[in-house]
Amino acid sequence: MSIKTTRRDFLKSGAALGAAALAGAPAWSAGAQAPSLPAGPSGLRVVASANGVRATDKAMDLLRNGADPLDAVIAGVNIIEDDPNDMSVGYGGLPNEEGEVELDASVMRGATHASGAVAAIKNIKNPSKVAKLVMERTNHCLIAGEGALKFAQAYGFPKENLLTEKAREAWLRWKEGLSEKDDWYPPAKDLPENLRTALMTYGTINCLAIDGRGDLAGVTTTSGLSWKRPGRVGDSPIIGAGLYVDNVIGAAGSTGFGEVNILNLSSFQIVQFMGQGMSPEQACLKQLERVADKARLHPRLHGSDGKPNFGMSYYALNKKGEFGAAMMTGPGKFSVHDGTTNALRDGAYLFKA
Repeated sequence: MSIKTTRRDFLKSGAALGAAALAGAPAWSAGAQAPSLPAGPSGLRVVASANGVRATDKAMDLLRNGADPLDAVIAGVNIIEDDPNDMSVGYGGLPNEEGEVELDASVMRGATHASGAVAAIKNIKNPSKVAKLVMERTNHCLIAGEGALKFAQAYGFPKENLLTEKAREAWLRWKEGLSEKDDWYPPAKDLPENLRTALMTYGTINCLAIDGRGDLAGVTTTSGLSWKRPGRVGDSPIIGAGLYVDNVIGAAGSTGFGEVNILNLSSFQIVQFMGQGMSPEQACLKQLERVADKARLHPRLHGSDGKPNFGMSYYALNKKGEFGAAMMTGPGKFSVHDGTTNALRDGAYLFKA
C-alpha cells in the first residue's frame, strides 16, 4: 500500500529546513515507501534510476542466485552501457564537443568500504567494470583519461569506437545549430523527430542493491554532459558525490547536474541523513532542499523565481531495505525490484514542473 507523506508531516519530521528560504514554498509530492527488510533472501532489493528497469531485473536475478551485490549491480548497468540506443551511458553515449565519447563510472562495496572509479575514459564500452578493477587491483580510488584507458587495456579490455551513427548525427546537428556566424550549416529541412529527441537525451544510470546478508553495493556510470569540454568530469566517478555506500546505514546515488552534486557531496550527505533516522525518501528530499538553497547563491543556477534551473535526482536504499527517490522537479520515476515486482515507481519531488 502506498503511503503519501504530506509536506506538513515532512516539516514535523524535522527533515525540511533548507528550502524554506526560497521565495515561495516548493510544491512536492512523496512516492511509495518500502517495507522493512525481512531476514534472509526474501529481503533482496535493487533500486535504480528510471532508465534502469532492465538493470534492476538482471541484478535481482543474480542476487537470487547468490551473487555478490556489487557484481549484480554492475551486470545490471552493463546492459545499459552496451545499448547503443541509450545515449547517456556507454556505447552510443553523446560525445564531447569534439565528437569523442568520454565515460565516467564508480563502484562501491559496503562490506569492505572499498571503491574504485574511472573518469574521462575513451574507447572502453564498460567503464563500470574498469572501475571495479581499480578497486580490486590497485591502491587507487580514481584513474582518469589516458591512464584509465591504458589500465583497462592492460586487463584485456578492447579499444572500441563508442560513437554510434545516431550519436554522431546528434553531435553534428548540435554543431550546426551552435552559431549563425560559423561555417557549420544545418540542413534546410526540419530535423527528424527521432533526432530532435536525441538532441535532448541526457542522463546517467545509478543502481544500488542489498543482498540477503544485508550487504550493500552501488554503481554509477555515465557518458556525462553532452557536448562537454574534453576532459570534463562530473559527479558520477566521485565517491561521496555521485555514489556512496555505508554498510551500517545505506547507499545513495544520483543523476543530474554533476557540478552541483560535487559541490554538495550529495550521496554522502543522503547516507548521513539516513543515519540520523530519516527514511530514504526524506533524506533525498532534505538534500534537494539543501542543494536548492545553495543554488540561490549562484546567479547561473536559478531563475528569477529563485528555483533551481537544473535537473537533479537522488536514489537511496537503507540497511532495512527501505528505498526512496526524489527529483528536483517532478513528477518523475525510478526503478525498483522489491524481490517480488520489478517496476517503475513514483519518486518524490521538490518542485512541480
